[in-house]
Amino acid sequence: MDRWCWPSETYSFRLFTPESLAAIEQRIAEKKKEPDKEKEKNKDQGVEEEQLNPQLDLKICKKLPSLYGDIPAELIGEPLEDFDPYYSDHKTFMVINKKRTIFRFTATRALCIFGPFNPVRKAAIKILINS
Repeated sequence: MDRWCWPSETYSFRLFTPESLAAIEQRIAEKKKEPDKEKEKNKDQGVEEEQLNPQLDLKICKKLPSLYGDIPAELIGEPLEDFDPYYSDHKTFMVINKKRTIFRFTATRALCIFGPFNPVRKAAIKILINS
């Protein structure tokens, strides 16, 4: 397929904010609230749950496919919401460098001190992804 057919801008790139983290935590809480009885009922009836798997084109250390469009310059090296549906209920965020390489980090506290929005942690991430 010709690359020129794809849209040059997409709206899938959103900054990872405290509101994003709160939304992820809410999805995790809703998932835990699902009654185990429904799961057991589905197993008894032979209905299998659909298991989400990570998308192969959005793996760590792979280049972001051009299908997702051009990343705006102000979002390069910044924490972004993960647009892989598999990670919608995982406390993770992704960072993309200038070469469009994908890095994924956990949004839990590092060393039990540094939260995902801590300036020290942001600086460490920038150093890590610098090519």
